[in-house]
Amino acid sequence: MAGLIVYSRQGCHLCEQLIEALLPLVRDRLAVEVRDIDTDEDWQRAYATRIPVVEYDGELVCQYHLDREALARILSNVPT
Repeated sequence: MAGLIVYSRQGCHLCEQLIEALLPLVRDRLAVEVRDIDTDEDWQRAYATRIPVVEYDGELVCQYHLDREALARILSNVPT
């Protein structure tokens, strides 16, 4: 199953909101891996002030807020 990566950190209100909105939209269609940027120095450098960030297949989908249109385009190409 293809998947999304969400870069976030504990205690991030925007991250929590994005993940809460994202999960029901992709359930049974895409895997979601949440990565805490504070567990990896490279992630922390790359995303420290940009979280939450959502990537799919190495490409940026959205940051700060869920882009439902971008997600819908991805889901339209995912087999059901």
